Amino acid sequence: MIEILAALSASAAAGIRIALPLLVIGILQGKKLWSQVPILSHIYSPVLLGLLSSWTLLELVATKKLLGQRVLQLVQLFLSPLVGAIMGLAVASATQMPHWIIGLIGGMLAFILQLVQVGWFYRLRGLPNWTVFVQNILCVLLVCFAITAPTSGGLIALILLWFAVVSGKYWYDWYWGGRG
Repeated sequence: MIEILAALSASAAAGIRIALPLLVIGILQGKKLWSQVPILSHIYSPVLLGLLSSWTLLELVATKKLLGQRVLQLVQLFLSPLVGAIMGLAVASATQMPHWIIGLIGGMLAFILQLVQVGWFYRLRGLPNWTVFVQNILCVLLVCFAITAPTSGGLIALILLWFAVVSGKYWYDWYWGGRG
């Protein structure tokens, strides 16, 4: 059960950002870098470090402008299920549950959280700059919790999922309330 909570925590981080959680999990592994991460272990580490560092910097810079947020959210929406599955598998490799189930659950959670971000982006007509800071801090914390305190990280991921459900209900009421 602990491994599943760790996978949820890591996948939730991938639902917030794409490159930052992959970069953090590689750094937290020490000298091995991404040797224990599925798919990424086949990529040359210095190249992967440069790519993820560049993408993380791009995520930080592009979120300052409305157009940058739009473009990043489209890319993140399509890549979040893949990164969520990779993150879930990276931290829950010792579980008895089949890996495809962990990958599927992690990918779906990341996709749902990314959809919530896109929904709030269009509802608010752009995200304020302070939310970018909160997202980055939460993303790093979720990855750290996935490794050091999976129960706490899993609980935070489940709270984020609850927030996604409440947001969906809010948008539904807002949409139909405006028509009636």
